[in-house]
Amino acid sequence: MKLYGIIPLLLAFIVDLNAQNAEVSGVISSSTGKIALAEVSILGSNHSANSDSTGFYQIKNLNKGQYKLKVSMVGYFTQIKTITINESHSILEINFELKENINDLIEVVVTGTMKVANRLESPVPVEVYNNTFFRKNPSACIFDALQNINGIRPQLNCNICNTGDIHINGLEGPYTMVLIDGMPIVSSLSTVYGFSGIPNSLVERIEIVKGPASSLYGSEAVGGLINIITKNPQRAPRLAVDFMSTSWLENNLDLGFKFNASKKVSVLTGLNFYHYNHIMDKNADNFTDITLQKRISVFQKWNIQRKNNRIFSLAGRYFNEDRWGGDIRWTKEVRGGDSLYGESIYTKRWEFIGQYALPLKEKVLLSFSYNDHNQDSRYGTTIYNAVQRIAFSQLTWDKKIKKHDLLLGSALRYTFYDDNTTATTQADKIVLPGIFIQDEISLKEKHKVLLGFRYDYNKIHKHIYTPRLAYKWIVNPLNILRINAGTGFRVVNIFTEDHASLTGARTVEVKNELKPEKTYNININYLKKHYFKNTSFLGVDFSTWYTYFNNRIIANYDIDPNKIIYDNINGFAESKGISANLDYTFLNGLKILVGATYMDVTSTNNGIKTYQILTEKLTGSWSVSYKIEKIDLALHYTGNVYSPMRLPLVGPLDPRDEQSPWWSLQNIQLHYTGIKRFEIYGGIKNILNFLPSNGNPFIIARTNDPFDKRVQYDTNGQVMATQTNPYALTFDPSYVYAPNQGIRAYFGLRFNIK
Repeated sequence: MKLYGIIPLLLAFIVDLNAQNAEVSGVISSSTGKIALAEVSILGSNHSANSDSTGFYQIKNLNKGQYKLKVSMVGYFTQIKTITINESHSILEINFELKENINDLIEVVVTGTMKVANRLESPVPVEVYNNTFFRKNPSACIFDALQNINGIRPQLNCNICNTGDIHINGLEGPYTMVLIDGMPIVSSLSTVYGFSGIPNSLVERIEIVKGPASSLYGSEAVGGLINIITKNPQRAPRLAVDFMSTSWLENNLDLGFKFNASKKVSVLTGLNFYHYNHIMDKNADNFTDITLQKRISVFQKWNIQRKNNRIFSLAGRYFNEDRWGGDIRWTKEVRGGDSLYGESIYTKRWEFIGQYALPLKEKVLLSFSYNDHNQDSRYGTTIYNAVQRIAFSQLTWDKKIKKHDLLLGSALRYTFYDDNTTATTQADKIVLPGIFIQDEISLKEKHKVLLGFRYDYNKIHKHIYTPRLAYKWIVNPLNILRINAGTGFRVVNIFTEDHASLTGARTVEVKNELKPEKTYNININYLKKHYFKNTSFLGVDFSTWYTYFNNRIIANYDIDPNKIIYDNINGFAESKGISANLDYTFLNGLKILVGATYMDVTSTNNGIKTYQILTEKLTGSWSVSYKIEKIDLALHYTGNVYSPMRLPLVGPLDPRDEQSPWWSLQNIQLHYTGIKRFEIYGGIKNILNFLPSNGNPFIIARTNDPFDKRVQYDTNGQVMATQTNPYALTFDPSYVYAPNQGIRAYFGLRFNIK
């Protein structure tokens, strides 16, 4: 009897033991293949595993019962399945097929290697910012939108007409190449005025490379490049309207719509209209605080479907702008005269871009562009009229041979430039041919090397060589190290790159024939990702760089307060620093993006080391977003902070601060999406009401005498201190480091039909 009683207990023990030894396993895949390192976990327990290189996962030692099995992987939508384990299931097979999440951290980029590539696979680090990022702090143009990207600063260069350029890691605007759809559209004259006319409505994403890219994009891409990718007509909404207005009465309208011209032809049209015609003079200097502007931009892009999905796209844009700033009594009737000071700029610009994949078995792509920029300007009594035309074509061949991923190309750029200054006695006509080759070599599964070389020929500077080297080590998919090095070459055109040479009372002096600049650059980037079990994400992106300059050309404001003296330095210049971005996404909808950059930009001339003017040492940026899903309301808090920078004083008696203070621009926004097809947003910009005039007696020197009619000079031509001019100043609007626009509210409305 005792034996019969023991048998059922033994059977129960065996069944229970088998249940505890049950396991669940399977394969995780996507439409493109097996997925490695996907995290598989059983909710409410400590059981978890990661898929191997074949996508296989396995979780052992499970009891019988019902579980929720979750699979998550960056770049894919998370999946959860309910499973049941009973006595008959010692091994349960559960497979997952994940769908790609295009809004996740894995993006397709083209800028780093001029090829379509996964962002994480590219040997060149590329930062990607989509339209969602820029909508957290909406603005009327790309120039203002870039202010919340770490290491990038839109720098205003004039207090009157509000011209500006884009600094990358402390290097000034001319060292930054700006592309539209991979084409060098924005350069020279358009870096001064045309850049502010690129509307956000056209932008699908912006790709940024910090560091050398000369071997692919030409010798001007020294400090880095910004590639503005316009929307694809096939993915754009049928109708999109975005209207925004501020308490300063700035009005901006973006209108976009698409239609199908035929079964194979889709067309996207974009219209941007910006209008600001309200004179503000809150600092009471009788000059406008910000420039008055009227601009219109019309954009159209055509996509033509072809066999084998070969590319064929055409795009064009027309830009027209009328802007002025100066004495608040100024009118167009006194334009160019010496009764009232005003800076008035009329700009007309045409752009044309195209890409065509040749009907060959090989991947051969023809890219071409043309732009025509016409500018009619008055800076007080100084007349500056200029015309620039640039035609560009490029042919690339993309070829894979075993472990080698080759890109061969040839480029031809024709530049016509003419203005009315004495520096241009006759029109410049420059033909710049070039060839380049790039080889991306897969050494092992985790190591890649990219070798690049470009040759250009300039009739003045003859042979130009720009090599490039990049290395990528995938320690694992969560840790990636990249090293990039290269050279750059740049020729300066003072009148198209430095607005200070045209405005104010200083005269321009070029001491010697300027030699072209040459640079050597190295950049190290480390990317770390971490996924928590609650599906929150932490990403850390760390970079350090060093750039060495030969023949650096610097505008010297210090030798003579009446002059801007341009010359190659007798020595060298350096730019070095470190930068870090932290991206934290929480499960509850909170997203934090924080970045900081420390940089040291100096020049050593005749053994004397000086820091670059208008360049901060430390900068930070942040974007904090939280969405309350139940009420469809999102809160966005964005901002930046800058350390002191050296400012351009007019003379030794100038009472303005020689260094800027620590300063910050911060913004807050509410965004409501609870109404079908509508979005309502509004907020406050510059909530701290920071102004560069805070603590300064004035910003623009001698607005009471902008033509220097009452300035007295000594026998050496130096300005004398007098009763009416106690600080011995001349008129000068170049003392500018931050927008002269205080706190303001804004409201906007968007409407979309997908």
